[in-house]
Amino acid sequence: CLFRASLLTGRYQTRSGVYPGVLYPGSRGGLPLNETTIAEVLKPVGYATAAIGKWHLGVGANGMFLPTRQGFDHYLGIPYSHDMGPCRNLTCFPPDIKCFGFCDVGTVTVPLMQNEVIKQQPVNFLELERAYSDFATDFIATSAKNKQPFFIYYPSHHTHYPQYAGVEAAGHTLRGKFGDSLFELDNTIGNLLTTLEKTGVINNTLVFFTSDNGPELMRMSSGGCSGPLKCGKGTTYEGGMREPAIAFWPGTIRPGVTHEMASTLDILPTIAGLAGAKLPQVMLDGVDMTDILINQGKGKRETMMFYPTDPSEMYGLFALRLGKYKAHFYTRGATHSGTTPDHDCPVFAVLKAHDPPLLFDLEADPSEHYPLQLFGKPDLQAVLQQIIQVKEKFEASMVFGESQISKGVDTDLEPCCNPQCSPKPGCCRC
Repeated sequence: CLFRASLLTGRYQTRSGVYPGVLYPGSRGGLPLNETTIAEVLKPVGYATAAIGKWHLGVGANGMFLPTRQGFDHYLGIPYSHDMGPCRNLTCFPPDIKCFGFCDVGTVTVPLMQNEVIKQQPVNFLELERAYSDFATDFIATSAKNKQPFFIYYPSHHTHYPQYAGVEAAGHTLRGKFGDSLFELDNTIGNLLTTLEKTGVINNTLVFFTSDNGPELMRMSSGGCSGPLKCGKGTTYEGGMREPAIAFWPGTIRPGVTHEMASTLDILPTIAGLAGAKLPQVMLDGVDMTDILINQGKGKRETMMFYPTDPSEMYGLFALRLGKYKAHFYTRGATHSGTTPDHDCPVFAVLKAHDPPLLFDLEADPSEHYPLQLFGKPDLQAVLQQIIQVKEKFEASMVFGESQISKGVDTDLEPCCNPQCSPKPGCCRC
């Protein structure tokens, strides 16, 4: 949810308080309502808005943090991660193949919500992606018919653990359950593009596709692969932070590849600029990337800041990128990046401070294997000094918001379709 908060607000999660770690079904906190989401930016200029899939920015008392309270007209999805509920006896693949693993026990089964009402609990994984696809295509068709501009935010559950797929995707790939899960997502994206084409709005629609973090290497072949990049999810190495992205807009974005630096923080200001909407009157960390997308030009982003999953004012940034150079002030492994032969990746790689910082040239060494030697290299020493100055200036401007996760958990806030039932959580089924 750190990534989601940053994407939807254009601000580092430390500003909004969505740290440390993630929100849970019974979390008291959530994305603060005084934060402005992309949907809230677009509403004043006439956009219809819909969120589909994994929300994971809080439910709260009386659903106070749900998408419908954050600028979205419509919502269909699971309000947090789909492994945050017991899945041992749930079916993830047809005809009745149970989900791999136990997922979180001692909490309510995962609900499917429409707007603020629980539609199904536990969710039927075999029908879930089809429901999302139908919901999204209907929304597009209705908006196009009404000649109303629209915004869809679709954070997919695929290919997060536990993987699942319905009858249209299960068994259709050579990559096993992970491949079938990815194939099902691909089918949905195909359905959306087909609907954009059929409704005649494909040449007036920006489709932006990316990911939130690197692969969960602890799941091995069920967790994805970071290729040549170091480590994965939960770390501030490139394998945990660098993601591919695809921007598609026929007639406006020319086919090609760019290596300009950009961030999910940049999505809000970019969309606002394209839609002619006003930016929120707060400190934004994103920049408009229209020149990269449309003009195949240079990007405005020169730096990227890297916080760990549990940022604190005491430690500040773990790493900072300036141009092609990246400096690591602290390094640490993560549970999510276990099982790899690289000893820097698993949780056993404890927090380590680096003074001077480790400096890498990411163009020559994207794998972060070879720290640059500073001795006798005044040019590199000057680069490092510039990075340190940028870090000091940024950290001086960073005001940490009140931690939403630290507000704790109240089991009475867990979504339950039969709130008066007993004993909980097992009785929450409908």
